[in-house]
Amino acid sequence: MTTIRPYQSGDLDALYDIALKTGEAGADATALYADPRLVGHIYAAPYGMLEPQAAFVAEDDQGVAGYIVGAVDTRAFEARTEQDWWPTLRPQYVDPVGLSPDDWTPDQTRAYQIHHPHPAPRRVVAPYPSHLHINLLPRLQGQGIGKRLMDTWLDAVTDLGSTGAHLGVAATNDRGLRFYRTYGWTELDLGLPNLGSIYFGMALPRA
Repeated sequence: MTTIRPYQSGDLDALYDIALKTGEAGADATALYADPRLVGHIYAAPYGMLEPQAAFVAEDDQGVAGYIVGAVDTRAFEARTEQDWWPTLRPQYVDPVGLSPDDWTPDQTRAYQIHHPHPAPRRVVAPYPSHLHINLLPRLQGQGIGKRLMDTWLDAVTDLGSTGAHLGVAATNDRGLRFYRTYGWTELDLGLPNLGSIYFGMALPRA
């Protein structure tokens, strides 16, 4: 039996673990990184730490094996991470500026993101001000857990006043793309260069 429940502070290590084990377009990225916490520093931990009211986990008899995290107000969250999250990490990681990005290791690519976080596109945030990240370990996939997490999160941010949400997914993440399209997310045509990610949006409250 898998339970969906609100994030608790004791779940932080699980967020880091799941982020790494799904960090290569949904596949395990453990072999790619010298520092196993880098992916979680960017895509999981700051949400649990700074916006726990929009964070939920999926827990089975083996422990937490999935999560959905996000921010109700993307711009406010970006400002908060710039004030309270990235400054604590930047002294730990060398900014690879000055080296050719073509030569960066995966660790250096994530270190660059820590030093130079890229804001979400304005044309996405304006109609869809909230955003999310969702990941499941393989043992929970294909059981409807993702839908339960998504339902829970969208209901929660709607109750918190959100009028729309967005997400980005790697263009190579075929399983994720199928899930979002099947769930009912709308793929957004932004008229922007393809940077390897596809954006989806959803107006809230849902019918």
